[in-house]
Amino acid sequence: MELAYIPSPSRGVIHLGPIPLRGYAFCIIIGVFVAVWLGNKRWIARGGRAGTVADIAVWAVPFGLVGGRLYHVITDYELYFSEGRDWVDAFKIWEGGLGIWGAIALGALGAWIGCRRRGIPLPAYADAVAPGIALAQALGRWGNWFNQELYGRRTDVPWALEITSSTDGRVPGTYHPTFLYESLWCIGVALLVIWADRRFKMGHGRAFALYVAAYCVGRFWVEYMRVDDAHHILGLRLNNWTALLVFLLAVLYIVVSAKKRPGREPVVEPGAADGDSGGASDEKKAETDAATEDGKTSEAESKTEPESEDAVEDTKESRDEAESARKG
Repeated sequence: MELAYIPSPSRGVIHLGPIPLRGYAFCIIIGVFVAVWLGNKRWIARGGRAGTVADIAVWAVPFGLVGGRLYHVITDYELYFSEGRDWVDAFKIWEGGLGIWGAIALGALGAWIGCRRRGIPLPAYADAVAPGIALAQALGRWGNWFNQELYGRRTDVPWALEITSSTDGRVPGTYHPTFLYESLWCIGVALLVIWADRRFKMGHGRAFALYVAAYCVGRFWVEYMRVDDAHHILGLRLNNWTALLVFLLAVLYIVVSAKKRPGREPVVEPGAADGDSGGASDEKKAETDAATEDGKTSEAESKTEPESEDAVEDTKESRDEAESARKG
């Protein structure tokens, strides 16, 4: 008999009239807001302008959602394109199914487009938003709790997750709450990146690479505990191999980048030194330029007036001398 367990929601959606409010979507949305909020604070601290992170997120977030969904659909294609399945379900993102690997890859492409339009180096932007992304993942994992999905092996530990749904092959019972394990791990990753960035002044994308490497370590052991269907290669789940490969690439990047480009970027956003916001800084700059111009004009006039009086006096003396010579 279980002494305690984590109950699953009886349903993952609440209808507000004709509008469905889905727990999975709320977790994703809240995660995005947290990532942008924290990223904005870190970007300003690095010398960037307020609002830049949100402007670039307009590109990165949609690309990330599409990439995450594509990765999930491609790696679990049998859920949508096998016999008896409806391929239209591949577009029902609110039912769960976002692959972080695809989300980061395509989200980085969207961020690169946004950074390029503003003349901002992508690695600097990635360093600023890295801890926020980890926190967004921590919040997003609770969407799996609402959908009663992606849990681990059966267990009777006090923090076991109770699964009550029997749809899609689920067997009611208590299981390891892998969504909770990964959520807590992501919070730890965010704290690690913030600490390491302050301690070692990481730049040129190394803080982001640290986030990737640390996340992969946790994802490897959490993935190993899951019991949902997945493709296996040499006895390991596909996502285990992906985590291992991405971890090695992230560590390699940190080592090579630290040797070739030590320290941080001296400037992360052109023109940001003039002020926090574009409009305010432009007005302030215009006022400063105008005051400087007035000062130069006044100085020129003050210099010109004495010179004119001296010229008049010299002319008068010349005339007197000429008159004396004529009379003499």
